[in-house]
Amino acid sequence: MNSLNRAEIIGNVTRDPELKTTGTSQSVTTVGVATNRTWTDSSNQKHEEAEFHNVVCWGKLADIACQFLKKGTKVYFAGRLRTRTWEDEAGAKHYRTEIVSQDMIILTPKGQGGISSGGQEEVDHGNNIPEEVSAEDLPF
Repeated sequence: MNSLNRAEIIGNVTRDPELKTTGTSQSVTTVGVATNRTWTDSSNQKHEEAEFHNVVCWGKLADIACQFLKKGTKVYFAGRLRTRTWEDEAGAKHYRTEIVSQDMIILTPKGQGGISSGGQEEVDHGNNIPEEVSAEDLPF
């Protein structure tokens, strides 16, 4: 049987995206997203809980995410989970779990959240092959 590594979230961007370029000139954008959960317990008390996610976009999707997302934008991301490890100068080991996005849908309506087109906008870049981005390439 094959394995499945799939993550899907709908939430709000927690900070403006950060675009960087790798040594091989590939775009990479990191985005923070908060998802909220609300439930009522057995004594009828309402509870809310937020979970914070790190999302990474590569290539053309990175450029689009950086251009059209901003803090507060509601967005759907789908991709795979990846955990990176590294050691700092003191030798302490650190871990960071991220969603490596392959699909993005901007859910914030036009005029709210920095997008220039209305409704739901879908961006699907399954392999995220690096390429130049022009206005004609944008899906909206």
